[in-house]
Amino acid sequence: MSMTEIKPSAATLDKQLIASYSHINPGKIIRWTLLFMGGVVMVMPIVYMLSTSLKWPHEIYNLSIIPDEPTLENYIFVLEDGRFYKWFINSLIIATATTVSAVLFDSMVGYALCKFSFRGRMFVFIAILSTLMIPTEMLVIPWYIMARDFGWLNSYWGIMFPGMMTAFGTFLMKQFFETVPDDFLEAARIDGLNELQIWWSVAMPLVTPALSALAIFIFLGNWTAFIWPLIVTNSPDFYTLPVGLTTFSVEQSVQWELIMTGAALATIPTLIVFLVFQRYIIRGVVMAGLKG
Repeated sequence: MSMTEIKPSAATLDKQLIASYSHINPGKIIRWTLLFMGGVVMVMPIVYMLSTSLKWPHEIYNLSIIPDEPTLENYIFVLEDGRFYKWFINSLIIATATTVSAVLFDSMVGYALCKFSFRGRMFVFIAILSTLMIPTEMLVIPWYIMARDFGWLNSYWGIMFPGMMTAFGTFLMKQFFETVPDDFLEAARIDGLNELQIWWSVAMPLVTPALSALAIFIFLGNWTAFIWPLIVTNSPDFYTLPVGLTTFSVEQSVQWELIMTGAALATIPTLIVFLVFQRYIIRGVVMAGLKG
C-alpha cells in the first residue's frame, strides 16, 4: 500500500476538523473562562506582594507588576534582623502546639458525642455548636481577663489557650466518626481493647482525611492570627509573625517593601503545608460530599 493511500485527503481532514469544532461546548468555555478570571483575581494579591518585596522604597507606589530595578536588599535586611527569626519560631511553636491540641481534643469529644449514649448528649452538642454563633470580638475581653487571672499575659499559653479546642473541629470530627461502623468498635471491645485504645487504634485511622483537613485549617488559622496575639502580648519576645511584621514601620510612613518581604517569607510554611497535605483536603471534601 502506497503512502498516498494511507495519508488522508484534504477533504477528510476538513471534515474531521469541522466535526471536532462541532463538539465544542459553549457552556464549558464560559465556565473555564470564569474560573480562569477568578483564579487571576485570587492570585494577583500574591503576585503584587512578591513584586513589592523586590522594589526599592521609591518604587512602592509604582503599580507595575515587574519592578524597574529589582533588588534582594529587602530580603537581606529582613533576614539579618534577629527579631524575624524569633517571631518565626514563636509562630511555629504556637501554630504547631495548638494544632496538635485541637486535633487531639476535638477528635476525643467528637468521638464521645458520636459513639457514646449518655443523658444530655444532644444538649452538650448543641451548646458546643452555639459557640460558633458568637463573634470572636465578643470573646476577646473574657479571654483577656482569664489570661490575666491565670498569669498568662505575655506567654505562649496566653496566645494558645483560646484555640486549643474548637467547636468547628468537634462538629467536623463527630460527623466523620458517624461513618465509622459500630461493628468495628464492637469487634475491638470483644478483643479486649478499652475505649481509649479503640478510639486511637480503630476509629482514628478511619477518619484520617478529616484529621488532616482539620489540622491544616487550624494550623493556617493560628499561623495568620493577628488580633488576639496583638492584645495578649506587649513584649517583642512573644510576638508572632503577623504582629511582628507590623513593627517594620517608622513614625511617619510604613515601610511597605519590608512588610511585603516579611509576608512573602511568612507564606512559605503555609504553602509547604498546603502542597504536602492538599490531597487530604480533597479526600476530606469528597468524603463529606458522599456522606451528605
